[in-house]
Amino acid sequence: MAKTKELSKDTRNKIVDLHQAGKTESAIDSRRERGAAMLTLASKLKRDEGVKTGRAPGGPSDSSHRVSIRDRLLIKEVAELEANLPSTCKASFPDENKLHHFQLAVSPDEGYYQSGKFQFEINVPEAYNMVPPKVKCQTRIWHPNIAETGEICLSLLREHSIDSTGWAPTRTLKDVVWGLNSLFTDLLNFDDPLNIDAAEHHLRDKEDFRNKVQDYIKHYAR
Repeated sequence: MAKTKELSKDTRNKIVDLHQAGKTESAIDSRRERGAAMLTLASKLKRDEGVKTGRAPGGPSDSSHRVSIRDRLLIKEVAELEANLPSTCKASFPDENKLHHFQLAVSPDEGYYQSGKFQFEINVPEAYNMVPPKVKCQTRIWHPNIAETGEICLSLLREHSIDSTGWAPTRTLKDVVWGLNSLFTDLLNFDDPLNIDAAEHHLRDKEDFRNKVQDYIKHYAR
């Protein structure tokens, strides 16, 4: 049997170096791919802020106008929201680079609407936080404060309210989500209805109202 020729020490070192270089390049490529996939509005804001304050290379830049006030506010507000979501709520962002548009699922664990799952679409306008988010219920529901077509009666979403319960620039997305969640419990209001038929139904026959709510849940909110 022929003897296997032993590689010299220098040759072995070169092979190891090439192997390590290949691993390093592969890791860099992988990090680049992840970085491209995870480039969100948050990272863009941080980069722009660095240019603005002189921490990043390059000459003067009008970076303060690259991202709207709304989007700057949403970075903090979305983080606050995700850290303080009610246990019955789940927020999802179809496009992680567009924090001004997201979905909210509310699954009440008590009351008339227990066992249902109700979807809301939330759009934050460019003029935020001077104006409230636009919210629509995408799940058909029998509810005194939500129309079957999706419009919502929630005081904190009122842009021109005559009292302190309406929208104010001090409110945040967290307030909106907690308000929507409470429409199924504490803020369920039969005295100031949007869906008058639903409110009158409850006044006339509470048990039949409950049955109709559950029928809607069975057909539309699973």
